[in-house]
Amino acid sequence: MAAIRNMVFLVVGAVFATTTLEPYALATPPQLTAPSETASALRIVVKKSERKLSLYAGDKLVKTYPVALGSHPAGTKAREGDGATPEGDYFVTHANARSQFHLSLGISYPNATDASRGLSHALISQAEYAAIVEAIARKERPPQHTRLGGDIFVHGGGLDGDWTKGCIALENKDIEELFARVPPRTPVRILP
Repeated sequence: MAAIRNMVFLVVGAVFATTTLEPYALATPPQLTAPSETASALRIVVKKSERKLSLYAGDKLVKTYPVALGSHPAGTKAREGDGATPEGDYFVTHANARSQFHLSLGISYPNATDASRGLSHALISQAEYAAIVEAIARKERPPQHTRLGGDIFVHGGGLDGDWTKGCIALENKDIEELFARVPPRTPVRILP
């Protein structure tokens, strides 16, 4: 009986592989970045005072996009609900195709510097600090629901003034370009 069952699995597996998987095995995955770019060399630099996000491949500027910021754009984010856009070195944690604002790329806020500042101001506990620092060291998304705030994204939604809760907003067509090009772990530097 076991031999017959194994024979059935082999036949079904062979039929499935030749009829279902074969077309996908021959397909070439879409190219998301220009040939001169490598995902590991991409980086994003945001200059808040200029309201610009620049995408680089190594040292070469690929493209610059206009942005909108949090409702309180001066200074760095310090706590949940302050409307400020963070400043510092981060990375893309994930891509969200179901964003409330068209498409979005998660940013690794809070980073270790933010966590240290939050710990020194008694906004987070030692355990929260350790969890943030460990996540950042592993290049993973840090805890998002502390008194430091979280859920900081580069997303669509337009440029009608500084309107976000601390995120970086672009025109929808611009986030579509970034979303297609920028993989998780891409460095993001946000400057004043």
